[in-house]
Amino acid sequence: MKDFTFHTPTEVLFGRRSEERIASLVRKYGGTKVLLHYGGSSAERSGLLPLIRTALAEAGIGCVELGGVVPNPRLTKVREGIDRCRAEKVDFLLAVGGGSVIDSAKAIAYGVPYAGDVWDFFDGKAKATAALPIGAVVTIPTAGSEMSNGCVITNEQGWQKRGYSSGLSRCRFAVMNPERTYTLPPYQTACGAVDILMHTMERYFSPETDMTLTDALAEALMRTVLDATPVVLAEPTDYRHRAQIMWAGSLAHNDLTGCGNVGDWATHHLEHELSALFDVAHGAGLAAVWGSWARYVRTSNPQRFVRFAVNVMGVTNDFADADRTALAGIEAMERFYRSIGMPVSIPELIGRPATAEEIDEMACKCSRGGTSTEGSFRVLAADDLRAIYRAANGE
Repeated sequence: MKDFTFHTPTEVLFGRRSEERIASLVRKYGGTKVLLHYGGSSAERSGLLPLIRTALAEAGIGCVELGGVVPNPRLTKVREGIDRCRAEKVDFLLAVGGGSVIDSAKAIAYGVPYAGDVWDFFDGKAKATAALPIGAVVTIPTAGSEMSNGCVITNEQGWQKRGYSSGLSRCRFAVMNPERTYTLPPYQTACGAVDILMHTMERYFSPETDMTLTDALAEALMRTVLDATPVVLAEPTDYRHRAQIMWAGSLAHNDLTGCGNVGDWATHHLEHELSALFDVAHGAGLAAVWGSWARYVRTSNPQRFVRFAVNVMGVTNDFADADRTALAGIEAMERFYRSIGMPVSIPELIGRPATAEEIDEMACKCSRGGTSTEGSFRVLAADDLRAIYRAANGE
């Protein structure tokens, strides 16, 4: 068990009508002029953006807007937001949406007080020393960015997808009303479930195996998502199960399920190159590559995969053959992915096999040209990453 620091400063308002307190929260955390940051038109059609505009205006809080955030949020939009905030003297960022919008807001928050280019943080050339405060109104429960210290941005020049983490970007507050998720398309709901599961599994599949309580919390969270997702796909307005998924999304990525453990994150980084190259949904990309990663690394600690198979996936333990049980757990998770409409291979994800050149490009970018490794459950070099991509490609 590793020593750890657990710090979750985000104030969470969860439940029906929680969005009615947005203006008071902005004021509480020092906001006098807000950048209202969002994606497409769904928040407008739902009435959420008009509600927020009215609340801010009635509270005397200035507001400028920047919409148009897309999945796999773009660096150009971040730079646009930085310029807008500086020109308008914005002192608070309010992100309305899911992980892409919140991640974009975090990057803007880093960039406004920084004299250089914001990509420096994501490229490892600089560390943030200041950031504008951020609040989140969550409408898509997936990434958990509302309670995490990380964000991921895609640079269109070279299609590089990189993450950066700092406690400076943790949201001051997160407003979470499960009713706001009722209209999510089934595919988006399913992608979100995968992302929540994977945020937990990236911490669960750890070289540290003696943090019993943390493991039990992670297992309960994963079982909850496995149980709730089919229910909301069949009945989108089921408040109870929508609420379970929404809260699980936050708990999966606020570091609770990693306390005392060392995270792996290889699957996420493998997927980052998939979504950077093919512009696919993050959750779908994770589902497409996870099984190949799991099969490749399982022999490093078969008992960890046995515990996952039995305690999470409900597989009967074959005590005579640990590897058989481990493989059964991996297969059970892939069946779940398929049952909710998620791909479990690259051809299923993009509609064709990736070319050899595309696989080499992804492996090269993921390993920073062969200069870095990924993972901790098993440390993976460029050739290992290439082998996993090939396995996911059906080779």
